[in-house]
Amino acid sequence: MKGTLAQVRSYDRSVRLLMVNQFTINLGFYMLMPYLASHLSGPLGLAGWIVGLVLGVRNFSQQGMFLIGGTLADRLGFKPMIIAGLVLRVVGFAALGLVDSVPALLAASAATGLAGALFNPATRAYLAAAAGDRRVEAFALFNVFYQAGILLGPLVGMVLTGAGFRVTCLAAAGIFAVLSLVQIRSLPARRAADEARPEPGGARETVLAQWRGILANRPFLLFAAAMTGSYVLSFQVYLALPLEVRRLGGDGAFAGAATAALFAVSGLSTVLFQTRVTAWCKARTAPGRALAWGLLVMGGAFVPLLLAVAVPVPDGGAGRWLLAAGPPVLAALLLAVGTMIAYPFEMDTIVRLSGDRLVATHYGLYNTVCGIGITVGNLLTGAALDAAGAAGAPALPWLCLAALGVLCAAAVRWLHRSGRLAAPAVGGRTEPAAT
Repeated sequence: MKGTLAQVRSYDRSVRLLMVNQFTINLGFYMLMPYLASHLSGPLGLAGWIVGLVLGVRNFSQQGMFLIGGTLADRLGFKPMIIAGLVLRVVGFAALGLVDSVPALLAASAATGLAGALFNPATRAYLAAAAGDRRVEAFALFNVFYQAGILLGPLVGMVLTGAGFRVTCLAAAGIFAVLSLVQIRSLPARRAADEARPEPGGARETVLAQWRGILANRPFLLFAAAMTGSYVLSFQVYLALPLEVRRLGGDGAFAGAATAALFAVSGLSTVLFQTRVTAWCKARTAPGRALAWGLLVMGGAFVPLLLAVAVPVPDGGAGRWLLAAGPPVLAALLLAVGTMIAYPFEMDTIVRLSGDRLVATHYGLYNTVCGIGITVGNLLTGAALDAAGAAGAPALPWLCLAALGVLCAAAVRWLHRSGRLAAPAVGGRTEPAAT
């Protein structure tokens, strides 16, 4: 950790502030969101479909508005969008704790999602611009702070929720309010290096023209499609792995502890080893190869679950608990390792493919593509889990997920070897990629 902190101190104030900013955002978010469904279905007594609707509106408003948020950041500046998103989340989180009507809850949920769409692309574009040639290392450190917030947030929320969900909501809103004031006071203003390419008459390029240009960037779209699989795979820490723990271990205290271990091993490993993994990869391989290896490791995370299927399930006792918890926890660890390998190079590659132009808009569209992929991937994963249970073929979902990792790794490797992951050169040509 001393080495990590030393690296953080080597960056200027704006980069350090963005990292603390992301830790605090995740702390406040994960204090509240894991407990929202229980609040809606318990004290408020809402039907299950309404609970799903409230949660779905938040996700839809965030994923659907990422492109808008990124575009606004490129046109108006990164700092205004970061502050606007933080202030909007203050309003949304406070409202979730104070209102109880369905329309008000839907509006509050939509506000929290829109907030993320405003500050997420702006934060990443600002970090990429401020870090300069040290983007890869900066994004590695960014992921450390990101995961630390995820790790600590639910623990703080669990303590606060014991005093009431309203207390948790207001505390989270207070964190975002303080964070907003800090950004207003301390974050230097920064705009995109190339806000918009002038048209022949000197007029500013329209938003639609910018979007058409990005949609014509075929290497960027291919890369986004290939990397979508990484998000589907990493999301299984929230979906398939907890379900597997419960399938074998039941719904008691053991299942709860084993599920908590999934998140703990993922977050702790990232906090402790992210910078070392990034330094090792950067010294030994090209970015495209590192991305492919990261995806391959993420696909390999499901091999322990495939192997466990061949082991007879004990009737009970320590043997059953070990089989229920061991392979999923190992899978969570390997998913974290794969993400550590890929994430910094992934964020850097987006900047390179954008040609350092309209970076926030590229991040916005990238997040939208990946969000759609997560939704479709989770639906298919859920269908595979159901089919596996009905057919008595528990290996089916793990085989599909492992194959997805291999397929996406092969796609990224092909993009790398064909030179499509190189930065666009003047005149639209690309430099050959190293192999």
